[in-house]
Amino acid sequence: MIICDWQTALEQHSDLVQKYFMQKAVKYDEDLLTAQHVANLTSGLFVYVPKNTVVKEPLTTYFVQDATTKADYVHHVIIVTEKNSEFSYLENLTTVGSEKTTANIIVEVIAGVDSHVKFASVDRLGTNTTTYLNRRGHLEDNAKIDWSMGMMNDGNIVGDFDSDLVGNGSHSEVKVVAISTGKQVQGIDTRVTNIGRHTIGHILQHGVILSRSTLTFNGIGHIIKGAKGSDAQQESRVLMLSTKAKGDANPILLIDDNDVTAGHAASVGRVNQEQLYYLMSRGLPKKVAERLVIRGFLGPVLAAIPSKKIEEQLKVTIERKLVDGQTDE
Repeated sequence: MIICDWQTALEQHSDLVQKYFMQKAVKYDEDLLTAQHVANLTSGLFVYVPKNTVVKEPLTTYFVQDATTKADYVHHVIIVTEKNSEFSYLENLTTVGSEKTTANIIVEVIAGVDSHVKFASVDRLGTNTTTYLNRRGHLEDNAKIDWSMGMMNDGNIVGDFDSDLVGNGSHSEVKVVAISTGKQVQGIDTRVTNIGRHTIGHILQHGVILSRSTLTFNGIGHIIKGAKGSDAQQESRVLMLSTKAKGDANPILLIDDNDVTAGHAASVGRVNQEQLYYLMSRGLPKKVAERLVIRGFLGPVLAAIPSKKIEEQLKVTIERKLVDGQTDE
């Protein structure tokens, strides 16, 4: 197994880097953002799991963006799992400093035949960091990726989370929790493309909006012609706690073949006033009551996260974000 920083990977494992770096999951010439990423890349991580290798303990990483200067943060992660391997990964993104900067972060997960990857992240980038965050999976025959992502950033962000189910029988479960506060703007595109036969792609994303912030969920399920027997399902829900906030949940299904199943659910709404009234009638202050309602709203996504440790970490982060967000109002 190989775990190393970007410079070491280039020096000692150049053959693997050349084989996988922006070749399968994300193409370097896909758009201007990916081209800019390649041109200015400064840091990263390379993880390689050989075939028939089962890693029981998750690899936990902490990446800290230095915003004490105005230098942009351009970061790349590659995770490769070979045939019949299993691997769990927890990524933490944070910011130190308050200078106005941009971040361009790309994560590529290449899941080989019969491999299983559990990818979890807790993102807490700073208020003055404008971010493009692209996480994408390339799945071969019978591979599976479980994505669990907590979008707890304080700055503006565009999130692009994609899974390409290239191999027959491949499977992707995508779970996203997002909270927007202050004047923050978050746009999150979550896409699963069923290319191989009998592939499964499920999207579950819940978000909460406070103050004057904006949150948009785009859920995209695309079944390519030839992907017979495939399944594409998605659910996107947004809870608004302010009359000045803006929220949107857009379900998109693109079905190019027969003998498939697909479905979607989407909603944008306000806090249930009856629930608030009940909790406040039991002596709870309004802000505490609102946080309890929000916890219940996010509960289905958190409960579906495969790791209890990650679930608990997200709960703590969500509580901090909600407290800070209510203070801003």
